[in-house]
Amino acid sequence: MDIADVARRTGIPASTLRYYEKRGLIRSLASPGQRRQFAADITDRLALIALGQSAGFSLDEVEEMLGQSKIDRQRLVDKASELEARARRLMALGKGLRHAAECPAEEHLACPTFQRLLKASTGATRTKKRRPCVGAVGRP
Repeated sequence: MDIADVARRTGIPASTLRYYEKRGLIRSLASPGQRRQFAADITDRLALIALGQSAGFSLDEVEEMLGQSKIDRQRLVDKASELEARARRLMALGKGLRHAAECPAEEHLACPTFQRLLKASTGATRTKKRRPCVGAVGRP
């Protein structure tokens, strides 16, 4: 498959493919000076590169992992834990924004529920017990 086909099928610009080749992330089957040709499994390799980047690995880290015969499983576990922690912070942030939009309190920073959600979104520890919103009527 030539570079134009790979670019069209994957949506990755030819310039990026040439850059990946220069870095050693992918390899062309053609001799230097000829139009770049890639093996049929190039799309799988490019998908792995994209997956690694989506997970937050740098290109250097992706390159290192692709060059290893055995994947460092602990590194994957550590990255998964990092992503899960980020997801928890984002969920708390989303709850805080939703609460701020729906809370009857005039000042959100005075609302204990909003304060708790705000702390959770930054990774701070939770308060001892859940308190009702300031200005909430019959709602926790």
